[in-house]
Amino acid sequence: MPSASQLVCGVLVAAHAVSAINLVPTSQDSVKAAASIVAHDLVSTWYHGNESGGIPGLLPGPYYWWQSGAMFGSLIDYRYYTGDTSYDAIISQALLFQTGPDDDYMPPNQTKSLGNDDQSFWGLSAMSAAETKFPNPPSDKPQWLALAQAVFNSQAVRWDNTTCGGGLRWQIYTFNTGYNYKNSISNGCFFNLAARLGAYTKNETFFQWANTMYNWVDTIGLIDKDYNVFDGSDDLLNCTQFDHVQWTYNNGIMLHGAAVMWNATTGAEQQKWATQVQGFMKNLAVFFKDGAMYEVACEPQTNCNNDQKSFKAYLARWMAATIKVAPFTRDTLLPLLQSSALAAAKSCTGGAGTTCGAKWTTGAFDGDVGPGQQMSALEVIQSNLIDYVQGPVSNFTGGTSTGNNLAGTGGDHSPQAPLAPISTGDRAGAGILTALVIVSVLGCAWWMVA
Repeated sequence: MPSASQLVCGVLVAAHAVSAINLVPTSQDSVKAAASIVAHDLVSTWYHGNESGGIPGLLPGPYYWWQSGAMFGSLIDYRYYTGDTSYDAIISQALLFQTGPDDDYMPPNQTKSLGNDDQSFWGLSAMSAAETKFPNPPSDKPQWLALAQAVFNSQAVRWDNTTCGGGLRWQIYTFNTGYNYKNSISNGCFFNLAARLGAYTKNETFFQWANTMYNWVDTIGLIDKDYNVFDGSDDLLNCTQFDHVQWTYNNGIMLHGAAVMWNATTGAEQQKWATQVQGFMKNLAVFFKDGAMYEVACEPQTNCNNDQKSFKAYLARWMAATIKVAPFTRDTLLPLLQSSALAAAKSCTGGAGTTCGAKWTTGAFDGDVGPGQQMSALEVIQSNLIDYVQGPVSNFTGGTSTGNNLAGTGGDHSPQAPLAPISTGDRAGAGILTALVIVSVLGCAWWMVA
């Protein structure tokens, strides 16, 4: 017979092998309980910006500033879905602390790595705060809608006709690696933000910009006829060849933006956007395996970096948001969120028994942890509450956030702005990146630099 100690060890191993997060995706109470556990682990384990000596809004290294902004977007979603106000204080503190001196999410201490996509993720979080009626800041602070407008306004002046017929560059400043790259996520974020600002304010200028951006991305070839969304292209090649890697969040940002445009249009224009939404939904098959969402470009080889391990969070977020503004997508998207949530919950048995892993296709905890992994599990689980919440509000349907049409126009947002001297190291990094991009695009290989 086994000894008492062996029996105890056996029980512990068996307990660890079973998910500590019991999830029934069709039960509101079950999903709320599961989301609460995952959100608590995300904040308590990874965020210390609200503690003594910490910097509000920042995750610890090696995690980049943009992922911090994305995390607070996930916590805004958590409040929206569950009604739990536990994290309101740290969300407000973070979103207001990181605005920068011009209230446009361009803090000077992030200049060396500040891309258009980085800035956008903070702006999108502010947009979500406005859409979900997250408590407004004090009157002497910038407001959520105004912050989203500031990001839009500061990026609109960066529209670059000098190469590729338009679009935004990945990086804002010439001295940052990736300045010569025009990528889908930077341009997709601008499209998505413009569409949502249009929906919130009913200002046609935002819709015009959304159309302009989408038409450029589509015409230049970042989206192909099968609605594959490619990572980007080098403007030194005038965007004639592409990095054909596909990431979950690129599909998600375009899917949701197109759905917002569908909701805001009528007639032939609405049908055009319905076609785009349906195309991106069909393309989602690339990112699912046995019903579980997965990052096809890196998960099979187990070489996803810290940024890429968070991408599934945004696809889940935007799939759920798409259901709300384009209800005809529900029967396709909700079952995928449900099956992925079940798979994600099975990965959450690490640490004290609820830390989530990176791969959901394994049916178990894979030992790969981080804020991106935890955020991804949180978003896909809480997205199953989409039927129980109201859609995004606007100025005309109960929205209370105050805008500012001039927000983001006071600072120097030129892509040529010489904010810091270019060091030898910066030049070397940019040269190496450019060489890698040219080689990889020509060779149809893939690359990703955080």
